[in-house]
Amino acid sequence: MADETFPGWHGTTIIGVRKGGRVVVAGDGQVSLGQTVIKGSARKVRRLSPGGSDVVAGFAGSTADAFALLERLESKLEATPGQLQRACVELAKDWRTDKYLQKLEAMLIVTDGAQLYVVTGAGDVLEPEDGVAAIGSGGNYALAAARALVDSDMDAEAIARRAMAIAAEICVYTNGNLTVEALDA
Repeated sequence: MADETFPGWHGTTIIGVRKGGRVVVAGDGQVSLGQTVIKGSARKVRRLSPGGSDVVAGFAGSTADAFALLERLESKLEATPGQLQRACVELAKDWRTDKYLQKLEAMLIVTDGAQLYVVTGAGDVLEPEDGVAAIGSGGNYALAAARALVDSDMDAEAIARRAMAIAAEICVYTNGNLTVEALDA
C-alpha cells in the first residue's frame, strides 16, 4: 500500500513503435515529485549491448528500480544470447517470485529490432499485436496517438515522435525532451 503522505514520483512516457522493419523506442525526460518538475532531461531509454547484440530498453517508474531491472535483464541476455523473449520471460519470473524484486516499481519496453515486449512486475511479457506499446503516466495517450498514425505514410520514428508530442500536450507528467533509439530488424 502506498504511503498517502508522500506525494510520489510521477513521470515518464515511453513508446515503442515497430514499422517497416524498424523498431523505435522513445521516452520523455521529465521527472516530477508531486506537482514539481524535479528534472526535465532524464534519459529513460538505454541501449544495452550484452554479448555484442543490441537491445534497446525504455523504463517507467522508479529510476533505481528500473536500473536494477536493466542490470538483471542484461545478465539474462548474456546467459541466453540472441533470445530476447527467453531473457524477458526469465526476468519476469524472477521479478514475480524474488522477494527483493517484488518490491520494485517499474515497467520496461524492450526490443532487439525484431521483437518488441512490455515487461511488468506482475509477470507479464506482452508483445503488442499492432507493433505499438506504451507505458508510463502518458502511455495511454501516446499509445492511442501512435495507433491512429500507424497506418499513415509516417515511418516508425516519425510516429513515435508525434505520439510523444501528443502525450506531452495532454499529460502534465510528460515533456517533449525526447531520447530516441532505433534498431533495424
